[in-house]
Amino acid sequence: MKKIIMMFALLTLPFAMQAQTKFHDVEANEAVGAVKKIEASVMGRTQVITFTEEGKMQQEGMTDAQYDANGYLQSVKMSAQGMDMSISFKWENGKLKSQSMEMMGQPVSVTYKYDEKGVVTSQSMNMGGQEMEMIYTDIKLDAKGNWISRKTSMMGQEMEQTRTIEYYE
Repeated sequence: MKKIIMMFALLTLPFAMQAQTKFHDVEANEAVGAVKKIEASVMGRTQVITFTEEGKMQQEGMTDAQYDANGYLQSVKMSAQGMDMSISFKWENGKLKSQSMEMMGQPVSVTYKYDEKGVVTSQSMNMGGQEMEMIYTDIKLDAKGNWISRKTSMMGQEMEQTRTIEYYE
């Protein structure tokens, strides 16, 4: 009987470990929790990103995602609107610290600042040596603590970003 229990335990261990795998792609998209889908809109353009129950991002045009041993996204290749790019991510204390990519032959890096609740309050972008900071105001959160509306100004143009978040329950 002990042998049967031991064999069963050895067989179930890999499945249990696989089920416990957690990816942090939700956090890479400025959200927390059991997010199923984010539909974001800015300046009339909408983007939809879905996530598995384990937190792994699924997006059209996304390939070659690389993760570290803790499930944090390290790099990914994206193809959108005829443009291909590789994006690399840096993490600090469970939060996305920065991401970098090359767009149209120019290096682009984005760094993030958070408030005490873990909500992004600004992004600093360096595009080929030109610095730009986007400070977010009028941030509205949903019941789970994720932003659903915020305002910013970019190159003198005021804009509002909104998103709808669907959760696994």
